[in-house]
Amino acid sequence: MLYLSSILSVIFAQTESGGSLVGFLLPIAILGGLFYLLLVLPQRRRAKKAKELRDSIAVGDEIRTIGGIYGTIRSEDDESFTIDLGGGSTMRISRRAVAERIGEDS
Repeated sequence: MLYLSSILSVIFAQTESGGSLVGFLLPIAILGGLFYLLLVLPQRRRAKKAKELRDSIAVGDEIRTIGGIYGTIRSEDDESFTIDLGGGSTMRISRRAVAERIGEDS
């Protein structure tokens, strides 16, 4: 208990310049919280939504890649899709390259 009281006295003690350690750390903690709320949480939500999209795509779905290429999924494996581009052309793409599903259920 003596150890805790000595820690608290150091935290709340006035420094030579007139401020306390709490007055110094409080703005840093507030900025850290704002950083988390404004940058980290939205990025996590976007990543979760993109993962759900990649996991829900099946053979026959029409998609658009991050490069703007439109095609229909013809086959899939663990890490990639093969898409039909039309006119007999196919392309193998990474699962992470899918930007959106095109159609009525997107």
